[in-house]
Amino acid sequence: QVQLVESGGGLVQPGGSLRLTCQASGDIYSQGAMAWYRQAPEKERELVALITTSGRQTSYADSVKGRFTMSRDNAKNTVSLQMNDLKPAGTAVYYCQVATKPSISGQGTQVTVST
Repeated sequence: QVQLVESGGGLVQPGGSLRLTCQASGDIYSQGAMAWYRQAPEKERELVALITTSGRQTSYADSVKGRFTMSRDNAKNTVSLQMNDLKPAGTAVYYCQVATKPSISGQGTQVTVST
């Protein structure tokens, strides 16, 4: 079973940017659509972004639309999330997941947006 490892989280000021990367241990093309989720303290996990197998189509939560961009490189087995104009509400643990297989998810990377 493919394993996913997220990286790139950290502390950033409001308005700043971060780029998250998810490295898969195997072929992600065969896994199909990929997703980024996030979970803030005492809140349910929230879908942030989806990308199709080819990478040609993406969709985003209304709260991040226009600020976040998801991409994938099937040759390198990576999925990325470029996050711009970050807001304090974006503080959460961000998880990479195979969209149709919730059991295939990484351990998460912490993003903290604060002054």
